[in-house]
Amino acid sequence: MTEKQLRKRQSPLRRLTSGLLIAVALIVFCSGTLVHLLAEYWWYEAIGYSEVFRTLVGWQAIVAIATFVSFALFLWGNYAVAMSVTRNKPLRFSAQADFAQSFTEYSRQLPRYLVPVAIVLVALAATAASSGSWEVLLKFWHATPFESTDPLFERDIGFYIFQLPLYEGLQSWLTGLLTAALAVAIGVYALKGTLDSRRGWRDVVDGTARVHLCLILAAIAFLQSVNFWLQRYGLLYTDGGIVSGAGYTDAHSRLLALTLLSATLLVLSVAFVASAWRQGFTLPTVCIAAFLAIYLVVGQAYPWFEQRFVVEPDELNKELPYIEYSIHATQAAYNLQDVQREPYAAEDNLDRAAIERNQATVDNLRLWDYRPLQATYQQLQGIRPYYRFNNVDIDRYVLNGKFQQVMLSARELSQSPRDAWVSQRLKYTHGYGLVMSSVNEVVGEGEPRLLVYNIPPVSNTDLDIDEPGIYYGELTGNYIFTGTRTAEFDYPQGENNQQTQYSGRGGVPIGPWWRRLIYAWDLGSYKILISPYFQAESRIHYDRDILKRVKKLAPFLRLDSDPYIAIVDGRIQWIIEGYTVSDRYPYSKPVSQIENAESILLRGQYERLLSGRFNYARNAVKAVVDAYDGTVKFYAADAEGPLLKTYRRIFPTLFADLDTAPPSLRDRFRYPLDLFEIQAQMYLEYHMDNAEVFYNREDLWQFPKEAYEDKQQLVEPYYIIMRLPDAESEEFVLVLPFTPNQKGNLIAWLAARSDGDNYGKLLLYEFPKQKLVFGPEQIEARVNQDTEISKQFSLWNQRGSRVKRGNLLVIPIEDSLLYIRPIYLSAEQSELPQLKQAIVALGGRIVMRDTLDEALAAIFGTRVTNPNTADLERERATAALPPRTRDLVRDARATYDRAQTALRTGNWTEYGRAIDELGSTLEELERATANGPAK
Repeated sequence: MTEKQLRKRQSPLRRLTSGLLIAVALIVFCSGTLVHLLAEYWWYEAIGYSEVFRTLVGWQAIVAIATFVSFALFLWGNYAVAMSVTRNKPLRFSAQADFAQSFTEYSRQLPRYLVPVAIVLVALAATAASSGSWEVLLKFWHATPFESTDPLFERDIGFYIFQLPLYEGLQSWLTGLLTAALAVAIGVYALKGTLDSRRGWRDVVDGTARVHLCLILAAIAFLQSVNFWLQRYGLLYTDGGIVSGAGYTDAHSRLLALTLLSATLLVLSVAFVASAWRQGFTLPTVCIAAFLAIYLVVGQAYPWFEQRFVVEPDELNKELPYIEYSIHATQAAYNLQDVQREPYAAEDNLDRAAIERNQATVDNLRLWDYRPLQATYQQLQGIRPYYRFNNVDIDRYVLNGKFQQVMLSARELSQSPRDAWVSQRLKYTHGYGLVMSSVNEVVGEGEPRLLVYNIPPVSNTDLDIDEPGIYYGELTGNYIFTGTRTAEFDYPQGENNQQTQYSGRGGVPIGPWWRRLIYAWDLGSYKILISPYFQAESRIHYDRDILKRVKKLAPFLRLDSDPYIAIVDGRIQWIIEGYTVSDRYPYSKPVSQIENAESILLRGQYERLLSGRFNYARNAVKAVVDAYDGTVKFYAADAEGPLLKTYRRIFPTLFADLDTAPPSLRDRFRYPLDLFEIQAQMYLEYHMDNAEVFYNREDLWQFPKEAYEDKQQLVEPYYIIMRLPDAESEEFVLVLPFTPNQKGNLIAWLAARSDGDNYGKLLLYEFPKQKLVFGPEQIEARVNQDTEISKQFSLWNQRGSRVKRGNLLVIPIEDSLLYIRPIYLSAEQSELPQLKQAIVALGGRIVMRDTLDEALAAIFGTRVTNPNTADLERERATAALPPRTRDLVRDARATYDRAQTALRTGNWTEYGRAIDELGSTLEELERATANGPAK
C-alpha cells in the first residue's frame, strides 16, 4: 500500500478523532456556563421572576448567537471567495521564494487549521463586544415617545434615547464585520500574490479579486457615510461649548461639515462600486482627496474661524437661543421645571407663641447625627462582636398616636465567630432585629432614648416586630443554607444560645443530590455535595446582598447608594430607590460636568450612582426587599416616565403599580436622597431662567459649608418633620440651604416633600437679596467667637475628652430661621459619643445649654417644654426630692433594670422576683407621696 493510499485511509479516522476532540473541548468550555445558567434559573424561579430570566438570558443568547454566526459565516464566506479566486496560486511568504516550493504539505494544511481558529476567535471577540446590545435592541422595539422635541432637528426626545443608539450600534457592528472581512480577503490575496504593490497603484489588484475588495470597501464607505450623518444628532449632547449641546458654531459650521463629509463618503462608496469593473482607482482617489479637503477646511478651519471672529465678538447674542435651549432641557431632564418658588422673609421675630404653634416641629428637631449615633448603637446594642450596624437611617412613624421622627439601624451579622464551613454556612446565618431611637431625646449621661432595642426586640411603642431575623441585608455577602439537620444560631441568651430553624419561603430548594451537584460545581465547593447535614427541606440562600439582588433582577436601573430599613406590618423591609437614567437627552448638562460634582454628591458613594455619565434621571422605581425571605417587589414610582414605560413593555411582570403597595408600606416611602442631591447640584446653576443672567453667571449658587469634627465639609441635605410656610400640618421633608457663590450668607433653601398627595413636589424659598441671612459658616464663626462656648470646649478637650460637633441644621419656622447644632463628647479611647449640649441660634443670639429645651428657654426668655425630652430633666429633678422619696425612686429604677436584664437573658424566675419587688416599691412610694413628702 502506497503512502498516499495510507493517508487516504487514515483521513476518516483523523477527522473522527478531531471531531471528538472538538466536541469534548466545547462541552468542557460550555459546561460551566450551562451549569451556572441552570442555577440562575432556579434562583429567578424561586423568587417568582422566571419570565424576567427568560427575557434577559433569551435575548442575550439571541444577540450572542446572531453575532457569532454572522461573523463566522461572513468571514468564512469571504475567505472561501478569496481562496476560490486564487485557487490556482499557492501561498507564499515573500516575492523571492514560494512558500509552496519549500513547504508544499504545510501550504495545503495551514488554512485548514489556522483560519477556522482565527475566524472563531474574531467571532467570539465580536460576540463579547456586543453583549450589552440586547437592551438597546429591546428598547428600540418597545420605545415610548417623550412627546417633546429637540429645538434643532425637531425630533422626539425618544429618538435620541431609543432609536439613535441602535442605529449607531448597528453601524459600528457592520463596520467591524466588514473590516474583519476586508482583513481576511487582503490577507489571502497578499499571501497568494494577487495583491502585489510592485505592479503599480492602478494594477495592484485585478480580476475577481478587484471586484471582491471594491465591494467591501464600498460597503465600508457607505457605513462611514451613515456614521457622519448620525454624528449630526450627536451634536445635541456634546461638551466643550458655553452650553451642553450644539451652540452657534455647532449648529452652523459643524453641522454643515458633517453633512458634506457624509455626502462625500456616499459618493466614495459609489466610486468604489464603479471601480470594481474599471481599470485604476482614479474615482476613489479623487473622492478621498475631496473628503480630506472638506474635513480640513470645512470641518476644522471654518468652525475655528466662525467661533473666533463671528461668535466670540458677539457671544451673548449669538449663543442666547442655545443657552435657553440648555436651560429648558436641563430643567426638564432632572425634573426641575416645576419647582415652586416662593419668597421667604427670613425675619428674626420668632417668639414663644410661634414655637407653641409649631410644637410638632420643635419636638422633632434632630439632635442625633447619624455618624456618632452609629458608633453609639454599636457600643450599646452590638451585644456580640459578630453583630454590626452598617448605617443609620431616618424615618417617621406614628408611635403611640403621635407623628414622630426616628432613627433606626439593622443589627446585621457581619461575620461568623468561627471560620469553619458549618459555622459560616449553616450555623450563623442571619442578623437579628434593629435599634430605633428618638431623634433628640437623651437618657443617662447623654445616650439616645431607645424606642426599640435588645435581643429579642423590646419596644417602648406600639410598633412591634413579628419577624426579626435578617437573612438579606447590606452585609450579607456570603451564601448560606437553611432547613438542614443542624439548628441555626438565632441570638445569644445567657450562658446558652437560642436556636431556630428557618421557616420562610426564601432561598432555592437544594434537597436532591443532583441539585447539590449543580451548586457544588457552580459555587466551587465540594462540601455542598458531601455534607451530611442536607435533607429534603434544605435551601440555599445566595445573592443575599440587597443591592446585588435588586440589580440582578433589574440590571437597567441605577440604584440609590443608601437603602433604608422600615418596619412594615411587623416585618423588616429594605427600601431601595431605583433610577432610570440616560446620557442622550438633547441639550441637558451631564451631572459629571458640574463643578465639584464628586464632593457635592456626598457620603462617599459618588461612584456607585454615577458610574458612567448621564444627563437625565428619574426616580422610577421603589424596590422593596423582605429581610427575612428575600422577596423583591418593584413599584412604579414614575408611571408616566417614558423610560419606565418602555421597560414595563419589555418586562411586563416585573413592575407593580405604586397604588397596589400596602398603605403601611407607602407611608414609608420618602423622597430619595441621591436624586435630591443631584437635583440640588444642577439647580445651583439652572435656577437661572434668564439666559442673559445665566451667561453672565450673575446668580450662581453653591452648597454651604460647615465644620464637622473640626473639618470643613459641604452641608448635607437632611430630613426633618416640619410645617412648611402656609401649610396646614407637619410633614416629612428633605431640605438643603444654598449660599451665593463664594459667599457665606444664605440665599435660598430647597425642600422636597415626602408625604401624601404632595409627594415629590419641590419647593424653593428665596431669601431677600438686600438682607443678610446668616449661613452655616457665619453661624459657626459666631459660635467660635463666643467666649463662654469656646471656654467650655477647651475645658472638655483638656480633660481627655473629644468634642464632636454634629450637623448644623437650619430650621425654618414660620418666617424665621432657627439654627441648631448638637455637641457630643467622647473619651479619647472610647467610641461612645454622648450628646451633651445643644447650641441654638436665632438672629443675633447664640446660646449653648445642656438640653434643647433649656437652650430654647434661654433664647426666648421663658421655658419651652418638650414632653418627649423629659427623661434627662426628670433625672436631674430627682436630685431635688426628699431623701426617702429619692431612695424609693432609685430603688424602683434599679429593680426595673434588673427585671429587663432577666427578660433579655430568659431568666424568668429572676424576672418574676424583680417585678414583685418593683410592685412593692411602687406601693411604698405611693403611700409616701400620699402622706406628704417622704423624709
